This record gives sequence, C-alpha cells and structure tokens, in this order.
Amino acid sequence: MTSPPPDYPPPSGPGADEPPPTMVPADAAGQTRTVGQSVGTGALATARGLRGFARGTGRFGRATFRRARRAAGAQGAERSGLNRLIELAACNAAGDSAFAIALAGTIFFAGATSGERGPVLLFLGLTMVPFAIVAPLIGPFLDRFSHGRRWAIGGTFALRAFLCWVLAGTLTSGSPWFYVAALGVLVSSKAYGVAKAAAVPRLLPPEITLVKANGRVSLAGVVGAAVSAPLAGFSYWLGPEWACRYAFLVFVLGTVAAILLPAKVDSTAGEDSIEIRRGGPGRAPQGSGVPPKVAFALRANCGPRLLSGFMVMFMTFVLASEPLEGWESTTRATILVGLVVGAAGLGNTLGILVASLARKINPAVMVVVALFADIAAVLFAAVAYSLVPLVVLGLTAGLMQYLAKVSLDSTIQTDVPVRAHSSAFAKGDTTLQLAWVIGGFLGVVLSYPAVNAFGLPFVAVLLGAWTFVVLANRSGKPKPPAPPVDSSLVAR
Repeated sequence: MTSPPPDYPPPSGPGADEPPPTMVPADAAGQTRTVGQSVGTGALATARGLRGFARGTGRFGRATFRRARRAAGAQGAERSGLNRLIELAACNAAGDSAFAIALAGTIFFAGATSGERGPVLLFLGLTMVPFAIVAPLIGPFLDRFSHGRRWAIGGTFALRAFLCWVLAGTLTSGSPWFYVAALGVLVSSKAYGVAKAAAVPRLLPPEITLVKANGRVSLAGVVGAAVSAPLAGFSYWLGPEWACRYAFLVFVLGTVAAILLPAKVDSTAGEDSIEIRRGGPGRAPQGSGVPPKVAFALRANCGPRLLSGFMVMFMTFVLASEPLEGWESTTRATILVGLVVGAAGLGNTLGILVASLARKINPAVMVVVALFADIAAVLFAAVAYSLVPLVVLGLTAGLMQYLAKVSLDSTIQTDVPVRAHSSAFAKGDTTLQLAWVIGGFLGVVLSYPAVNAFGLPFVAVLLGAWTFVVLANRSGKPKPPAPPVDSSLVAR
C-alpha cells in the first residue's frame, strides 16, 4: 500500500496570508517584450520620419528660396540692384495681405462684401480718400525728396509697422484711433507704390525693358502675398490682433530691406526739372508740361479701369439676384459670382506673367489693344449672355487692365523727367482710381432689375465712344518749348 503524503503545517509569519505569486508563462513574457519593442521601434521610426520630413522641408524651402533669388537676379537684375527692389515688393505685398486679412472681419471693409448698395457706394467713395491725399501732398514731397528715395520707401514701411502695432490694440476696443490708423496704413501703401515706381528706372539693367521690369516687380508681389496669406490666416485664427502683429514684423523687415537698397536709388545725376510752360507775365499756365505720350496712355488706361470697376460691381449684384439658368440656388449663385469676378483676378495675374515674360511690349500699341479687346469682350458677353462669355469678359478685363497699366508706368518712366516721376505716378494712379470708382458706381446703378438688361450694351457703347475720343485726341508730336529769354535784355 502507498502511504499518504505527509501533512505539512500551514505557513506562518509575515506574508502568510498573501496569495502565492502568479507565474507568467515564458511565451506570454516574450509577447509583452515584443509589443514594447514594437512600440519603441515605431516611436523611433516616427521620430526619424519627422526629422527627415523637417530636413526635407527645410531643404525644399531653402532650394525654393535660392531659386526665387536667382529668378529675381536674372538678366542683369542682380548686377544693377533691381533684385533688391523685387524682393522688397514681395515683402510689401506680404505685409499688405496680412493687414487686409486682419481687417477682413471689421466694419472698415464691411461695404466691400455687403449685399446692400448703400454701403457699397460708401465703400467706393472711401477708396478715393488715400489717393486724394497721395496725389496733391505726398507725390510732390517725394519729388523734392528724390535724393533720399531709400529713406522715403523705408519710411512708408516704418509708418505701416507702427500703425499696425497700434491697430493690434484697437481692433477689439472700439477706439476711434482704429479708423485713423487704418487710413494711415492705406495712404502709406499708396505712397510706397508711387516711390517704388519712381525707383525702378534707377535700377533698370540694360538687358530688360521697363515693361518687363515692372512686370517682374508685380510678379514678386503676387508671390509674396501668396506665401504670406496662410501665415496671416493662421495668425488671424489666433486673433485679429495677431494678424496685425504679424504684419508689424513683416513691415519692420521691409524697413530694413528698403534702407539696404543700392545707393544709386538716391542718385540724382542726370535728373532734369520739369518745365511748366507759361503764357507770359500775369497769365495762367497754358499747359501742365505732361508729355503727349503720357497723356495719351493715361486717357487710354481710363477705359480698361472703368470696365474693371463696372464689371466687379455689376456682376456681383446681377448674378446674385438673377443668376444664370441652373445656378439658382444660393450656394451655386455664390459660386457663379466667384467664377466671373475671380476670372478678373486671374486675368490680372496672367497680365503680370505676360509682362514679366514677354520679350518686348510696345506701350503705345498695348494701350490701344487693351481698349479694343475690352470692347470685343463686352459685346461678346452682351450678345451671348452665359457662363463662358462672362468668364471671358472677366479674364479679358483683368488681363487688359494690367497690361495697359504697366504700359502707362513705362511711358511715365521714359518720357517724364525723373524729378517729376512721383507726382506723375500719384496723379496717374488717382485718375485711374477715379475711373474705377465711376465704373463701379455705374455698375451699382445699372444692376437694378429694371435696367440691368442694358448694363453691358451701355458699357460697350461708352467704351467705344471713349476709344474714339482717345484716338481723335492723340497728339503726334510734343509742342516745341518756348525760346529762352535773354536776361540782359530783361535787365535793360
């Protein structure tokens, strides 16, 4: 017989009541270690991937920056210093876009997006205020300060930086200084445009024309705004005041870049004073001294600029209230307006590309071509009123407006004495803005349902009549200057 197992006494002492330790099987422990190792390996791989992505993004950013700098300095622009002005234009557009985004939700620009005609008409009037200050005051001042153009351009950046910092503290407080600061930024932006246009000829390399140089400067502005807009949008998401602070940083950077422009921007060598023809003692001036080519180009530019203002306002109201067939819903009507009006912005961008890439554009011919192209596009849209003709009208209006403007700029830079450049640009921009406002006013008035069917035909006739006036008053040769007066004879 087998003896029973012996009886052992129960355990006693500390830990006698604790259950015996659980033994983990060898295979389960291995699985636990495998999971931990997998998590750690995944984390390391993720970290390496993020580092690689950061390095790749950094390399891409640096390569893009180097390519952009090479493009800015191509065709002698680096040697002449024009590349510095091109980079400054990108900085200016970056700051202006951030400022616009910061104010997008304020009542300052409420009229621009309002569906009511009254606020829009008020907005049209307000757009003239900066030009009304720049033309009679700032333009002549910049001409007298031509030996310090770098400081004048830098001053427009520094003033905007200061005002953007002020705006950051007034956006949500309701302070009346908000309107003063916002208007100051707009005026400073227009003053920069005038000073920049006057500086381009001083940095022009012999390899490119003025039209192409102006186009490259404008193209840099488009790139700068496109790069800056997402950053400004993220800042606005944090708060509108942060978008203003971001604009402040950009304008501070632009201030430094403006001061570092080449010294020949300030050179006055070879600059002549503009002569004002006078009829004699005690008589008023008989002429303004504006060269005939400049006067012709300015008159021709008024047509495309008027059409641009008309089209934006007219199409916005008409397509929103009476959309095309199949676009009746509110969402589709909004998309329709965006397609037509957005086509004008795309046309403007195409104009910048054409001006910056074309080998040669004859300014005197281009301004006439712009008039006839706009008339043809308006007639096409009026006769075949549908989506495609309206988009073609938008593209044509934006494209011709820019090509005509850049032709006017090159004409001023070539035919107007250098010491009168700023005044000429200020007066030209004011005249064109007035044409845009008149066109916008006509677009608002003719967008009412009772008369909107006559809107496009009326503008076609108006542009045709204006083209006839422009061509009929084209002056062939400038008037000869008055003969000099012998001072000895005057003394006798």
